Amino acid sequence: MSNLQRAGILLSSLFLSAHALAAADVADNFRLTDHRGVSHELYYLSDMKAVVLLAQGNGCDASRLATTAVQALQAKYEPQAVTFVAINSNLSDSLQAVGKEAKQAGIKLPIMLDTTQLVGEALNLTRNGEVLVLNTKGWKIAYRGDASGVAGALDAVIAGKPAPSASTAANGCAINMPERDKRSAHAQISYEKEIAPLLLDKCVVCHREGGIGPWQMTNYNMIRGFSPMIREVVRTQRMPPWHADPHYNVFSNDRGLSPRQAKTLVHWIEAGSPRGSGPDPLLSQKKDWPKWPLGEPDLVVELPPFTTPATGTIPYQNIKIQNPLDRDVWVRAVDFLPGQRAVLHHIIASAGGETRGNISLNNYVPGAEPLQVPKDNGILLPAKTKLHFQVHYTPNGQVLTDVTRMGLYFMKDPPKYNFRSLVFYNAKLKIPPNTKVHVETAERKFDQDAVIYSLHPHAHFRGKSSSFVAHYPDGREEMLINIPVYDFNWQSTYDLAKPLTVPAGTRIVYTQVFDNSSQNKANPDPNREVTWGEQTWEEMVFGVIRYRNVKEDKAPKSSEPSQTELFSGT
Repeated sequence: MSNLQRAGILLSSLFLSAHALAAADVADNFRLTDHRGVSHELYYLSDMKAVVLLAQGNGCDASRLATTAVQALQAKYEPQAVTFVAINSNLSDSLQAVGKEAKQAGIKLPIMLDTTQLVGEALNLTRNGEVLVLNTKGWKIAYRGDASGVAGALDAVIAGKPAPSASTAANGCAINMPERDKRSAHAQISYEKEIAPLLLDKCVVCHREGGIGPWQMTNYNMIRGFSPMIREVVRTQRMPPWHADPHYNVFSNDRGLSPRQAKTLVHWIEAGSPRGSGPDPLLSQKKDWPKWPLGEPDLVVELPPFTTPATGTIPYQNIKIQNPLDRDVWVRAVDFLPGQRAVLHHIIASAGGETRGNISLNNYVPGAEPLQVPKDNGILLPAKTKLHFQVHYTPNGQVLTDVTRMGLYFMKDPPKYNFRSLVFYNAKLKIPPNTKVHVETAERKFDQDAVIYSLHPHAHFRGKSSSFVAHYPDGREEMLINIPVYDFNWQSTYDLAKPLTVPAGTRIVYTQVFDNSSQNKANPDPNREVTWGEQTWEEMVFGVIRYRNVKEDKAPKSSEPSQTELFSGT
């Protein structure tokens, strides 16, 4: 056993002891999405003096009374750096039902949906209408009880004094949490049959030798040592890296955990990460991962070597390579083999003439999977064209030389449909300094009936959330995807499990929300106004929908601007 593993196991034991002692006294960090689709991370509110957390439940009179009482305090205490939020941990309350209750009961508070009940369990919430006052210095629970004691607790916390009463009885409707008292049952969760297979399915593809994860899931001892971190990143939704709101659409490339998987993993950790019996599946995982997951490409295009400095700013590299093929081909898949994943931020690949590429091929971003063009679709790559690559490197403290390769896979016969890109951009964005929420939009309209396959948002370090909404000619609106947490490090493309057919005249609005405040820990400089630009300290409103026309016309229009052009702001 390595020293890293021994230290990890010691830390895991200390964490579990502290968790058992302090679960009801200190609020651990978490992230939940509210009934309006907005994400909330508890520790993001560290610039506040206190947080008031109300346990809300549909159809509960005590909950409604408590909500009215708490909302009456907002005008006085919000100017004193107090945030008010509600949490719904009731298994019977759906998103739609919570939204309806909020409208009928006049609830203005954001109501976070605790669908796994992991947050409610850890906070030891027992009744709807119960209110917690959290002191952001140390995240201690300064008060727990009914709404009558909230004002006194807030006055005390703001003044830096203990609350006059740490708790009172809350007499609201009981919250049914069937897993709350099953610690002994959680200790029986099988590492061999449940935990290790889950990790192999969701995590090991990155957390392996040669993967992009910072540590490798090689055996049980590594997992136990990192258990506190795993619990934290699951509760804060940082891992696995999947950011689509599950209430809107289903995606075939979903990397996230289901509510059941998240509960199983966290409950196992909170029960002490028991090893149990049986072999360790992580020890028998495959050691040889293929360079090309789809097999050897029909054509491999090697980009010229590029050496990144240890520090500084690297301008975008715009590379042109002659297409070596003397015949037209239809592309069915595109993949990238990065040479140095640590410094390769993104690649945009296209094909076209000498000066521009008007045929989109594929993009590479960290965590990206190969593009497999949907059945009966293809991307036409004409003979003798130029291949255009826009490559963005970001130094990481080391001098590294990258040689990246692109693999193309061809179709034997021409497809029925041309696989197209609808690009959204707004180069006029202007984000004020020191602003937590700033909204920008871009929109496009389909001029023909179309079938939508995937959606891709893009922003930089200040990106906070994203969405695509369809506005149909008959007046209906549909949320195609809500991304409550935009993560610059994981710029996913979201592939619809069931392609969506939309009529001609459908207008799609792409919304990008930015956080240009000091609470955004990735923000390069919250004190400057931010405009469009290629570098990561600048910003972009940029999105892509991949689609086909229902009735295919002739060759793709050469006038359609390429992604490379739009990324450059032209």
